[in-house]
Amino acid sequence: MVRRTQSAIDERESSRRIGALAALMPFIAPYRGLVAAALAALVLTATVSLVLPMAVRRVVDGFGAGEAVLLDQYFAAALGIAGLLALGTALRYYLVTRLGERVVADIRKAVFARMVFMSPAFYERLMTGEVLSRITTDTTLILSVIGSSVSIALRNLLIFLGGLALMLVTSAKLTGMVLLIVPLVIVPIILLGRRLRVLSRENQDWIAQSSGNASEALLSVQTVQAFTHEAPSRAQFDAVTEKSFDVALRRVRTRAAMTAIVIFLVFSGVVGVLWMGARDVQAGVMSPGELVQFVIYAVMVAGGVAALSEIWGELQRAAGATERLAELLRVRDSVRDPEAPRALPTPVAGAIAFEDVTFHYPSRPDAPALHGISLTVAPGETVALVGPSGAGKTTIIQLLLRFYDPVSGRVTLDGTDLRDVTRDTFRRHMALVPQDPVIFAASARENIRFGRPDASDAEVEEAARAAAAHDFLTTLPEGYDSYVGERGVMLSGGQKQRIAIARAILRDAPVLLLDEATSALDAESERAVQNAVERLARERTTLIVAHRLATVKKADRIVVFDQGRIVAEGTHDALVADGGLYARLARLQFTEGLAAE
Repeated sequence: MVRRTQSAIDERESSRRIGALAALMPFIAPYRGLVAAALAALVLTATVSLVLPMAVRRVVDGFGAGEAVLLDQYFAAALGIAGLLALGTALRYYLVTRLGERVVADIRKAVFARMVFMSPAFYERLMTGEVLSRITTDTTLILSVIGSSVSIALRNLLIFLGGLALMLVTSAKLTGMVLLIVPLVIVPIILLGRRLRVLSRENQDWIAQSSGNASEALLSVQTVQAFTHEAPSRAQFDAVTEKSFDVALRRVRTRAAMTAIVIFLVFSGVVGVLWMGARDVQAGVMSPGELVQFVIYAVMVAGGVAALSEIWGELQRAAGATERLAELLRVRDSVRDPEAPRALPTPVAGAIAFEDVTFHYPSRPDAPALHGISLTVAPGETVALVGPSGAGKTTIIQLLLRFYDPVSGRVTLDGTDLRDVTRDTFRRHMALVPQDPVIFAASARENIRFGRPDASDAEVEEAARAAAAHDFLTTLPEGYDSYVGERGVMLSGGQKQRIAIARAILRDAPVLLLDEATSALDAESERAVQNAVERLARERTTLIVAHRLATVKKADRIVVFDQGRIVAEGTHDALVADGGLYARLARLQFTEGLAAE
């Protein structure tokens, strides 16, 4: 896994530009007023900071003049300027921090909105944990930049430019000496900054991989523990985390070296300039107040350059984080809604057709899951799909829900190609009970109501009764309002499945899709659910994927799959009499069942 991640990193560009931050502009643009106010406060604080040395010069020269009244006025003016600086700084902090929080919240919402609509094909290429890392860790970096670094950088830039101009006004000779140092400062910023940019991006990639590993292991913690895989899982996580640490350490060293070099060069120059200025004061070329004013401006300019060198590193990291988020926002899904969607016939009857469909999963392009499948299901018909594992039965369900698109052929609902209809439109008319029931970290009632959010409590309970879930739900500590834990860890496999069935029943859709819907039920519950499904299926089109043939004997038609092809279809009795694959499966299952009895 570590090698795979490294190769993914190596495939990306080795150099990232600070211009990647431009991707934030669409999120900042709606808050132009807030940006303008923050910039105004920033300009105010920078201006006041540049005025303060002038007041200090007046105070210093006032000591020599011995004018008590002017001295009091200068001190009063300096105090007023300090108060204005404090007010402006507080206002700038509030406005910029508010802007940062607002923009990052919008980015998180935009990325999640994009990701929640992505097809399963997308998640075959990118781990869910990495997506979550980008939404959390990367947006936190962006928050630090928008809410702090950018405003500090702009303020220091203004102070640098303004201080440089006022230094020139104060003493052109000393300013010329200062400018000789600038190239020496810029060179390490450029050279080390490029290295810092690459390391920052690589560091974020390893952090995301670490999050992906942790998410995968913790979401499957029972399996990890059951197979005593704690130590290997921990070792794997430790390896990725240590790799992230190593890259982070190289980044920190690079940034520390850049900061040390820049600060040393800048302040060495200040000392040299101060020495020359002291000689000018001795010679009477400039007053002590002018020298103090120049030195303060020089320190401000030097401090501005040093701050900019540090902030540059932060901007590099944020540029990498922004680019990673922009990748998620730019990525094109292989399954997309049409630009000019068609409407389904009203009302939806539920006629399903697969017309010469061939399909392979994106992660397995050389292994077709379906070969030229043609299948029609009439409105209200119950069709069971049976066959060995990997025969293509569940793939039929996934194509019908348009989680994927066929490589060739088409899938239609009431004669309309699903690719011509928005996914939201046709999925509203389908109810699914998946092979692995998904239970959310909420109450049992909320889990059932997930099928139809506007359903009343009475409708929820009616669906639960139909799914043989009502009895066990009423025995929970808080009944239907009992919290069932993350992924339903407080429920048994059969209880999870019954809640998933109740959810599908509540949806009351014209097309019902059951993928091994009763595989985790005991015999009594299965019989009750089977009766409920039979009643439900009388009024809607039903596709049932099943390995246990006893659950599909009453289907109107049974379609037998093998290696991605339809090898037989008919009723249970006809298929048994035919003596093919279905007959062999039935003989195995029913003989084993009798032997077990």
